[in-house]
Amino acid sequence: MKFIEKDFKEEISRRIEKIRSELRASEASAILIGYNANLYYSAGRFFRGYVFVTLQQRPLWFVIKPKGFEPEEDLVYVRKPEEIPQKLLEMGYPEPESIALEENDLTYSDIIRLKALFPAAEMKNGSVVMKRARMRKTEWEISEMKEDGRHHIKVYGEVKSCYRPGMSDLEFQIEIERKLRLEGSLGVSRVSGNLMEINLGSVISGNNADTPSPYEFTMGGAGVHPTLPVGADGSQIKEGETVMIDMNGAFNGYQTDMTRVWSRGEISALAHKAHDCSIKILRRLEKEALPEVPVRLLYEKAMELVESEGLKDYFMGHMSQVSFIGHGVGIELNELPVINARSKDILKSNMTLAIEPKFVVPGVGAVGVENTYVVREDGLENLTPFPEGIEKL
Repeated sequence: MKFIEKDFKEEISRRIEKIRSELRASEASAILIGYNANLYYSAGRFFRGYVFVTLQQRPLWFVIKPKGFEPEEDLVYVRKPEEIPQKLLEMGYPEPESIALEENDLTYSDIIRLKALFPAAEMKNGSVVMKRARMRKTEWEISEMKEDGRHHIKVYGEVKSCYRPGMSDLEFQIEIERKLRLEGSLGVSRVSGNLMEINLGSVISGNNADTPSPYEFTMGGAGVHPTLPVGADGSQIKEGETVMIDMNGAFNGYQTDMTRVWSRGEISALAHKAHDCSIKILRRLEKEALPEVPVRLLYEKAMELVESEGLKDYFMGHMSQVSFIGHGVGIELNELPVINARSKDILKSNMTLAIEPKFVVPGVGAVGVENTYVVREDGLENLTPFPEGIEKL
């Protein structure tokens, strides 16, 4: 079997050039990639091993497992990383003056082990290199996310049929997860960082939306066990409450992020007002989030609308509020840039953003809408177009 299919090599070449561009910006002469999401980005598949990229020489894929790929000049089998320096010497690669390693993603022992392969090289942070390379998507990546969005939308169209009176939020979530898996979901939401763990997403009803969580998600929730304290907690869905559904697909290695809200019976005027404000924020940002606009301005524009509506106390949480309204999305659910007031990033075309202005209304639950977008020259292109109003269960 081929390691990288012939018709996919051009796409991988485009990604390698993006990595090289970020290497230059970091003043590193090479990067050794070993983190799962970055391996997938660099090869179009997951494997156990490493990708070695320099500023000029052709990239090399050092594979430990699996065996059985057809011989290729860029594919090198190794038993352990300690074999890499000798392989590079044999292939005429000079020892790098500086090496980027994924300090934020690999374990400390991994970093120490890999640094020992190049003892004379200055070490740079390869996590930053890869996060910034992945921030702007190729058109192929965007096409994958559009396909993911189509499946995502189809499942959300079947959400109402998953509900039965008397259900708990957890029972409701399980039925939605079943729909996602039957639609082709891989069943895993890749997330970045040790403060981000989740299954296929969250179904949060009523006051559980106001339960603080240790994770860096917009909405908390108690979860059903202290080992995963986020999302549904097994509470019965009650009259007068909302149910916020923030489930993910991950149908092809890429992800879209989408949130919609349903209600059980009538909900308060305040909840409807907050939900309408979320939609207003999205409509405004869809027009004003243009290339070269500072990311922090998106947060500031959202806050202007929130404060003008008198909803600041409920925005992005109530008991525990988060200080961002969105994030990049792609191979991982949480990528750069983070949309907050402190961001120093500038919007660029082909960035993919999940924008999620949400509110928590005590006694009712969470409201608001989240869509996944692509930054285009004339504004944001929505990859998750689906009705945004609050529908009754």
